[in-house]
Amino acid sequence: MVEDTDVTAWSHDRLEDVYREESGRLWRALVLHTGDRELAADSVSEAFAQALRRGEAIRDPARWIWKTAFLLADRQRPEESLDQPVVEAFQAWDADAWADLLDLFGALQRLTPRQRASVVLHYYVGYSLGEVADIIGSTRAAVGVHLFRARERLRKDLGSGDE
Repeated sequence: MVEDTDVTAWSHDRLEDVYREESGRLWRALVLHTGDRELAADSVSEAFAQALRRGEAIRDPARWIWKTAFLLADRQRPEESLDQPVVEAFQAWDADAWADLLDLFGALQRLTPRQRASVVLHYYVGYSLGEVADIIGSTRAAVGVHLFRARERLRKDLGSGDE
């Protein structure tokens, strides 16, 4: 019985470390992906709650939590909001200070959900193409295509800066 307690304590400590290291960045990535701060918070919380229930069955907690949080956010996001810009979600912030970010948020929302998730996970979080593919349930090649098309769209929407 002592062994089980030790394993459980070790699992909780490990998840606590992952929470401290990843939760803020995961929440910000989900806000960028969904445009909904509450949905992002709920998805992060639920992913960690599920991880606690699964315990040692999870080999790589950080990776599992990222994947689960993105899946939860996509499942919980109302279908009608998938194509709506989420700039309104950020209007309560100081628009003058965040003008460029609001443009970026709007441009991100004009991408497809998979393009947006690929951009956020690869460029903002720093995951490799293979890791992004695992998180969004795709292939490495498809993620490369999503990123290529997303860059083209963002360049068009935001300007290339080369002009």
